[in-house]
Amino acid sequence: MTSPTVQQLGEIGLLQHLRQFCPTEAIADDAALLSVAPDHQLVVTTDVLVEKVHFSDRTTSAQDIGWRATAANLSDLAAMGAEPLGITLGLGLPPTTSLDWIEPFYQGMGACLSHYGGVILGGDLCRAPVITVAITALGQVRPQRVLRRSAAQAGDAIVVTGEHGASRAGLELLLKPESGKTLAAGDRQHLIKAHQRPRPRFDVLPTLWQVCATLNRPIAAMDSSDGLANAVLQICRESQTGAHLVRSQLPLPAVFTPWLNAAQALDWCLYGGEDFELVIALPPASAHHLVEQLGKSAAIVGTIVAEPTVTLRETAAAEPTATLTLEQGFQHF
Repeated sequence: MTSPTVQQLGEIGLLQHLRQFCPTEAIADDAALLSVAPDHQLVVTTDVLVEKVHFSDRTTSAQDIGWRATAANLSDLAAMGAEPLGITLGLGLPPTTSLDWIEPFYQGMGACLSHYGGVILGGDLCRAPVITVAITALGQVRPQRVLRRSAAQAGDAIVVTGEHGASRAGLELLLKPESGKTLAAGDRQHLIKAHQRPRPRFDVLPTLWQVCATLNRPIAAMDSSDGLANAVLQICRESQTGAHLVRSQLPLPAVFTPWLNAAQALDWCLYGGEDFELVIALPPASAHHLVEQLGKSAAIVGTIVAEPTVTLRETAAAEPTATLTLEQGFQHF
């Protein structure tokens, strides 16, 4: 049986169908009511994903698009040290969009929220030439636990969670199935999953909160959705500092060798983007403690310095081999 399209259902019919994905009390009125815990601040972030810019049916199923769109917003909450409360969704759809696409999309969003916290609080639907997803995520955080890009200080160590370049590698395998023929099936699937099902790093927050409690200063952090280099550069720009990154300490996926040459592996690690890990700047002793607590899922990759330039070095004591800039990464315009 053919699934009905948006045009066949109509706006009211589609809205009625989608009520099953939201708590009843959240969508009965013109807006959702949300309570924030005492002594907490509200955290709000918005992200827009557009078909053929951020996703396509060549690489991502509707369910995975729902997961990724949600995870991208939740990752911004994690980068602020916040816990998720819920999301609102603005969804633009071509009239020919099938319910067989829409339902798995909502199921993907719901699966991500079930795993990390929060609910779908409502949103808006409209006609659009291509599928457009605009999600606003709401979270809460205690003021003393807030993570800010502007909090880095000279002498801080730079800690990175997870491996970088995996999502870009997964995209490559999806776009070019013939690529990576030397990779084992399990390694291919690991990289593809990194692209289709990114993980917001809420698991890091309890350890970071413990570190915050022992310091008499804030901690700097940002997620690496736009690339590892971009996150370091943004932190340095907001903190009016620079950084020395050490190439040998960068968290490249082990399967990059011997699949990729050194230059390609480095480019995907620094600029590939969509890894949704955390980049954190904090005092060296706290950084070492954090890495010890997180184990292999984190590494110290460099140092914050006073001079406002971000450089890459082979070792901590070596001369710079490259200067990193925001212009080298992905730009929408």
